[in-house]
Amino acid sequence: MSNRRNTGFTLLEVLVVVLIITILATIVGVKVAGEPGRARVATAKAMMGNFKTALNLYRMDNGRLPTQEQGLRALCRLPTIPPIPERYRPGGYLDSAKLPLDPWGFEYVYLVPGAEGQEYEILTYGADGDPGGEGEDGDMSSVDL
Repeated sequence: MSNRRNTGFTLLEVLVVVLIITILATIVGVKVAGEPGRARVATAKAMMGNFKTALNLYRMDNGRLPTQEQGLRALCRLPTIPPIPERYRPGGYLDSAKLPLDPWGFEYVYLVPGAEGQEYEILTYGADGDPGGEGEDGDMSSVDL
């Protein structure tokens, strides 16, 4: 009989490492980027990636995603709108008790269901804060990440 141990990583450990790498890449990307517009776009995409990771952790713990009514705020604090999750993590799913705004100072948009049959979608409307536009004013979606 041999005493073998499973030495693989759990999904949770992998997701935490991905989150840390994303945060570090965002910090480096912002410092390296010479153009503030491009740096803001990169930061917005990285934050949407962080939201996706946090939503996956929320789903693993609670068996479902937050509803559209609960919104992304459910990642920062226990929702008060039903369905109330029973296995909510102490401290939430993001490093902040306050939901971060996009780099232009607007709230991220959380849609359930998302476009094209996606389970959810996270959007930012860019510098102008309105749907549509190009360049820095263009929309960004988690579906495109």
